[in-house]
Order: sequence, then structure tokens, then C-alpha cells
Amino acid sequence: MHSDSPSTPIAPARPARPARVAALVAGALIALVAFALLVGGGALLWLNGRKADDRYLSTSAHRFATPADAVATDDLDVDLDGADAVVRDDLLGKVRLKATSNTGKPVFVGIARSEDVARYLRDVRYARLTDVDYSPFHATYRPHRGSDAPAPPSDRHFWAASAHGNGAQRLTWRVQDGSWSVVVMNADGSAGVDAAVSAGATVPFLVPVGWSLIGGGLVLLAGAGALAYVGLRTPRPRPDRPAQPAVAGAV
Repeated sequence: MHSDSPSTPIAPARPARPARVAALVAGALIALVAFALLVGGGALLWLNGRKADDRYLSTSAHRFATPADAVATDDLDVDLDGADAVVRDDLLGKVRLKATSNTGKPVFVGIARSEDVARYLRDVRYARLTDVDYSPFHATYRPHRGSDAPAPPSDRHFWAASAHGNGAQRLTWRVQDGSWSVVVMNADGSAGVDAAVSAGATVPFLVPVGWSLIGGGLVLLAGAGALAYVGLRTPRPRPDRPAQPAVAGAV
């Protein structure tokens, strides 16, 4: 007896739906990261464009006043984590401070290592600047008690940079690794400090970091587009295989 085996058509292979969904989700997440990088890079380039002709990005002058003998900032920490030996000298840029007395007295402005400032002002009544709000401007101070009159600050030699005298006084300091404090005083060390102070910085890394963020964002955006294409494209059905001929068998 002969029997015919009917041919069985093979259904076209369909792409795995979970893989397409995963590609879409991954593409969306990468696109969000890319958008953040593009926005961050654009913001840094915009900020660099706000520099003045002297290439400093500066604040407006604001009033810092205390009936005490000095105003000193909290520690300003610059931590290169041991990389200061390989970081170029011009990478961190320069800081510029400008101080003008509101009382007509000669003013002093200086920056020094925090431990030297703490030692100098240890027994002096001064105000430590702990916080600054800019909209509207408000300075918050923590009082430090003391009874000794400070020696004129310009007589000390621990300042990394300083300026003193009548009228507007400017100092320029190249940023270095360490913990630093800024001090504003009357040049003779007398009580009653009242000065308008502005700060500026060259921040030379704005342009290279900004373009690096934009470049990274564009690369990620291209990757997100590729994943979106994989997830959204309509797959072509695979053609049916030709039917296998019936196999005749004899019993």
C-alpha cells in the first residue's frame, strides 16, 4: 500500500516582540541622556559667552558688612585628589576679587590658606561668611567671638594674594589645590568692615568641556536613533519554504 505524506508549510518567522520593545526603551533612555548632555554643553558655551572683554566671568558688586574686625569666608576647597602634578597650570584659571570700602577707609582683601587665616583670626572678633543668596542678595554670617585687636593684615606674609589701600582694590590669584579663605578687612585692622565686593574667574575649561558634552550628546543621539529604527521598523516576513515532495513508501 502506498501512502502520501502531505507537505507542511512553514510559517514565516516573526521578530521577537520583546527585543523590539527593549530597543525602543533603551533608545528612549539614551536619548534623554543625550538631551541632557546637549543642554549642559550649550549652557556652558552660553556662560562662556557672558564673559567680559577681559575674559573674566564676574559677579556684580555686593555689600558685605559687619561691626566686627573682619569678614572671612568658609573654607574654599580645591581638591585635585593628587592630580595637581599633571594638571596644566592654566586649566583651573584665575580668580579676581575687587573690594571697595563703603566708609572711605582704606580696605584690605586677601586670600590665604584656611589654617593661616584661622590662626590669624583665632582671638579676633570676626564674621564668618557661611552662605550667600543672590536673588535677592543676602549674606549669612556666623559670629566668632574674640577680644584681641588684629594686627594690620598687610603686615602678615602668609597671603597667597592680597591688595590694600584707598579706593577699589583688586587681587588676582591663580587657583591652586588646597583649602583657602578670603578675608575682607579695614587695612588698619579696625572694627566696622563695610565693603562692596565682586568676584570673577576665567574658568578656561568652559569651552572644551562644553564642546565635549555636545559631541558626546550627538554620538548618543545617533545611537538612540539607531535603536529607535530597530524597534519601529516593520520586519519583512520570511518567504515560505517550498513544499517538500511526498515520499512514496511501499508496505
